[in-house]
Amino acid sequence: MAGKKSTIFYSMMIALSSLVVGMVLASRLGLAPISSAGPLDIPKTNSAPLNGPIDAATFRNIAHEASPTVVSIRTKSQRQAGSGGLEELFGLQPRVMPGRPGRSQGQQAPQLVMGAGSGFVIDKAGYILTNNHVIEGATEIEVWLAGMDDLGRGLTAKIVGTDILTDSALLQLTEMPEQPLTASKFGDSSQIAPGDWVMAIGNPFTLSNSVTVGVVSAVGRQQQTAIPNRSSEMIQTDAAINRGNSGGPLLNVRGEVVGINTQIVSDGGGNLGIGFAMPINTIRNILPQLMKGKVTRGRIGVYVDRIPMTKSDLEEFGLAGQTGALVKEIQEGPAKKAGMHIGDVILEFNGKPVKNSDDLVSMVSATAPGSTVPVKVMRAKKPVTLNVTIEELNVDTERDDPLAQVPAPKVEEPKDTAFGMSVEALTPNRARRMNLPNGMGGAIVSDVEPAGPAARAGIGPNDVITEVNGTKVTSVDQVTKALEAVGDGRTARIVIFRDGREVLALVRKR
Repeated sequence: MAGKKSTIFYSMMIALSSLVVGMVLASRLGLAPISSAGPLDIPKTNSAPLNGPIDAATFRNIAHEASPTVVSIRTKSQRQAGSGGLEELFGLQPRVMPGRPGRSQGQQAPQLVMGAGSGFVIDKAGYILTNNHVIEGATEIEVWLAGMDDLGRGLTAKIVGTDILTDSALLQLTEMPEQPLTASKFGDSSQIAPGDWVMAIGNPFTLSNSVTVGVVSAVGRQQQTAIPNRSSEMIQTDAAINRGNSGGPLLNVRGEVVGINTQIVSDGGGNLGIGFAMPINTIRNILPQLMKGKVTRGRIGVYVDRIPMTKSDLEEFGLAGQTGALVKEIQEGPAKKAGMHIGDVILEFNGKPVKNSDDLVSMVSATAPGSTVPVKVMRAKKPVTLNVTIEELNVDTERDDPLAQVPAPKVEEPKDTAFGMSVEALTPNRARRMNLPNGMGGAIVSDVEPAGPAARAGIGPNDVITEVNGTKVTSVDQVTKALEAVGDGRTARIVIFRDGREVLALVRKR
């Protein structure tokens, strides 16, 4: 009987010892139990006015308080050899490892791509915000918190939800640290203005928790997204942002997140003082949908722009003020089915006034697909109300196969005129490169005859014709028809855009 008791006693001691050893090993590795999915506690937005003095300790205090919320992210993914990426635009820092040999000749082996980016904790349950392009296609994700050994292993994480249009992703740690996490605070990105001080914290070139300081250079800057022909409003800053900063926070002088660092302008991967951050208000609005794994948006199938600014143009459209969104192009979809026309100015959407084109895009995106809403437009100086049934925006289709929803541009030969010049179509990409203001442009001058009427009037190649005889033109056809309407020997008043300004040229027709 005593022997049996001894056996039970020693068995219990061995089990207890194993448990203690296991706990010690786990503590040395910095591991804790696997995290369980819980509700996301979205940080509240602090909309109090940004004021108060800035002293020698201001940025030191921000760095001290915010650094524990910032994480370094490393990913592994498989990429087909020769496939391109968006690293240059979005500031991702990739490192390509050769694929395993043994493939037959002519076949390209997949390559193992090691990616590095940044992120920040927004909830103590292990939720982290970062850029979609940082983790897109990742087969493994590891996260390093501030103070963790960069040479050791990180904490594993999973993808909860992603959104291509805002280039955002919500992660959750599947392995929690011993110490409680520190969550970020959210500021109000709508309060940010040019000249405001901001701080960026991230993982540039794998140098974790690097701090840079600068100012807001501009707000509402339209930047190209990963989806062709779609842009998003971003905050421009000169706070140094380099490869690997993607997904890190842009902070105001209270240490609150006002943006996610997303894009850089670079000629070789380094900082040029031009970086872009997605406003945190935009991301906060979609967080509940990111928790569900997908963001659903509405679509009506139009390209819109800001209305012209001059008083005469407002009179021409029959508008009392500079509000509304001008319809520049209509695709197959709800707007076309409802009878919307190119040249309509959308004044109201679902009973709410439309301030500008960006305002309309936000309204449509936030409307549930399948809903039918009234849309008030101004057409030929008369108000018209249309009933438009909203469709779901398929961002994957638009990115992977843009021709499915965006008509292919027509390739046309330059058209000759009787003014000693030829004109051709002004593409959106070319207009952006020339910094052409929104809503301006009809045709670009492709060739000028030496000593011809246009040349004598001072018109040259790459000038953009924006107006003929007082009438705005928005296409090659409109330009050529307006020029054809001028009688032989008569003078045409042609407004051209060049070097950031409009110039009037008086050109006599042969």
